[in-house]
Amino acid sequence: MAQNGQSGVLPRVPAEALLHNAVRAHEALGAGSGWLERLRPSIRESWQRSLQHHSDPDVSRPELVFDDAALDRYRAAHPLAAVMPVIRRLLVEPGEDSGLLVAVGDELGRLLWVDGDAVLRRRAEGMLFLPGADWSERTVGTSAPGTALATGSDVQIAGPEHFSRLVHSWSCTAVPVHDPDTGSVLGVVDVTGGPEAVAPHTLALVRAAVAAAEARLQVQRLQARRDTRNGSFAASGAPLRRRTRRPASPPASDFTESLELLGRDRAVLRIGGRSVELSSRHGELLAVLALHPGGLTAEELASLAYPDGGQAGTVRAEMLRLRNLMEAVAAGTEPLVPRSRPYRLARPLEVDAAQVLRFLEHGAYRLALRRYGGPVLPRSEAPALIRLRTEVSAVLRQAMLSDAGADTLLQYLHLPEAEHDAEAWQLALRVLPPRSPRRAAVVAALERIERDLA
Repeated sequence: MAQNGQSGVLPRVPAEALLHNAVRAHEALGAGSGWLERLRPSIRESWQRSLQHHSDPDVSRPELVFDDAALDRYRAAHPLAAVMPVIRRLLVEPGEDSGLLVAVGDELGRLLWVDGDAVLRRRAEGMLFLPGADWSERTVGTSAPGTALATGSDVQIAGPEHFSRLVHSWSCTAVPVHDPDTGSVLGVVDVTGGPEAVAPHTLALVRAAVAAAEARLQVQRLQARRDTRNGSFAASGAPLRRRTRRPASPPASDFTESLELLGRDRAVLRIGGRSVELSSRHGELLAVLALHPGGLTAEELASLAYPDGGQAGTVRAEMLRLRNLMEAVAAGTEPLVPRSRPYRLARPLEVDAAQVLRFLEHGAYRLALRRYGGPVLPRSEAPALIRLRTEVSAVLRQAMLSDAGADTLLQYLHLPEAEHDAEAWQLALRVLPPRSPRRAAVVAALERIERDLA
């Protein structure tokens, strides 16, 4: 996710001042120099781009570019279709009655899905905020979906900061979605509504949902590559080392070769009956390789494992050290030594975080909690692991709040990350029977949270 777009986020100043400045900028449009200075820098730059396509804000309007049949075909084939269950679970379902809309668009700014509050959806259709409509800057001017795509950064736009006057009664927050393998923009997730749509917590929620979607896409690709690899082995008549086809029931957890990332500061490799704690950097590199069995170039590996993007030369040096380490820990077994050109593992390596996601997908919440030992390498700043950490924590929490029984929910509340989760504790109080002796501990936890907040 782009982190350089802070200028697109609403500053902590009174909203009235922002709205007043935007209204005056519209009134002064075309009246001479100086009017652009009334706008936030990110909005000013977006308006300047918008003016290259539209001289009049009253005529900059979205266009419907897909009919129903074409839209169905296009979005079914789009990469973001694979992560729509995550978006619905984390954004749409919790906000169905909150007066907000959730829209997902492609990389060109064309909306593919719009869901949320039913009354608001009907109102938004009046300005063509609906699936199949083009909301790029080129078509409608400054808007959260179009501007986030134009800049590749998170953005919040309040009321009259929109270039088109058609949209002045709406506010919105948008975050671009990036391809976890290449970093290219796949599309955008947008939340639209009233002032609540540009609240700080709304931006945090959308960022978390996008990170979870990117991580989920990464895990799905990992699974697809494993299935393809196993299929090619079977077709050639070669024996399979381990079947990794996705079963109908929750997968087993008796892998002999695995990488444990959950709740640990350093990754632990289990291979050949041995457990080896890796250095922080080697654990991150091995995790990224395990999540990308198809292989990565040195540049791709650097962008996924190093917070500042890293250098290919640094990656090559670390990979040489990692290969030497893997040969040393083989202990008579076939070494799991990373290959190069591209960098990849010699065979699949099970990652505990990916296993938790599969348990959750199958509804095996108790197994997921038993396997979940805490966030993925909580001290790691590797971009790929931040995405995975965010997804696993977010999907686990949402599963607990939406589908888990009382016993499972209470087990979840014992995790450190749920210690101050007031919503989860309140849910536990609602689902416990009135005479349950466990209610006292839940009430005490809620009182503690209230004191801490005060």
